[in-house]
Amino acid sequence: MGCVSAFGRPGGTDLITRRGLVALGLVPFVPRLARAGGQIEEPLADSVRTALAQAVADAAPPRAAFETIDGRIAFLAWLGAMSDRLKRHTPDHRQRIEFLETLWYESTRAGLEPALVLGLVQVESGFRKFVVSSAGARGYMQVMPFWARLIGDGDPSKLFHMQTNLRFGCVILRHYLNVERGDLYFALGRYNGSRGRNEYPAAVFAARKRWGYSDKSVG
Repeated sequence: MGCVSAFGRPGGTDLITRRGLVALGLVPFVPRLARAGGQIEEPLADSVRTALAQAVADAAPPRAAFETIDGRIAFLAWLGAMSDRLKRHTPDHRQRIEFLETLWYESTRAGLEPALVLGLVQVESGFRKFVVSSAGARGYMQVMPFWARLIGDGDPSKLFHMQTNLRFGCVILRHYLNVERGDLYFALGRYNGSRGRNEYPAAVFAARKRWGYSDKSVG
C-alpha cells in the first residue's frame, strides 16, 4: 500500500474508445497502476490471525442500522453531503451511494472515523476500484495480496470487490491501530509500509479534512 497523492486521468477519445472496446470484449481489461510503497508482511500470533480472519469473514450485508429516527436522519444527511463531494471522482449516482453506504458500514464496524477512511481511500487509490500499485496492492484501500492468504480464503482477485476491499482495509487499519496502541500516525505508517516517515500520515490527515462532517452522530 502506499501514498498516491496525485492522479492523472486519461481523457479524450482514446479513453472513451478503449472503454468501449473493453465493454465489447475486444480489448482485455488491465487494472491501472498506482504508485505505492510495499506494506511489510509481519508475523501474526495465532489468536490475532484468527480474530482478523473472523472479522473479514463476517458476511453481514453493508446496511446501516439505527436505534433512533434522528440517527437515521443524520446518516442520510451525511450521505447526501458526501455524495456531493464524491461526484467529481464517481459521477454515477448509484455507484456513489453504494460505495458510501458500504464505506460507512465497514469503517464504523471497525471503530474508525468514516472521514479518515475516505481520506485514506483518496490518498491510496483516488477512488479507483481496480487500481494496482507497483507493489501489487489492490483496489480502493490498496490491500496487499498477502492478506488474502493470511486472513482470507487465499484468492487475491476478490480484493477488487468493493465490500471485500473496504472490509479488509478497515480491519487491517484497526489491527495496526491496536498494535500501535491507538497512535494513528504510526498506524497509518504501518498501513503504507513507511512507518516513521511523515509524508503518508500527513497526506491522509490533510485528505481527511475534506471529508469531515459536523454532525458527530454519524462519524
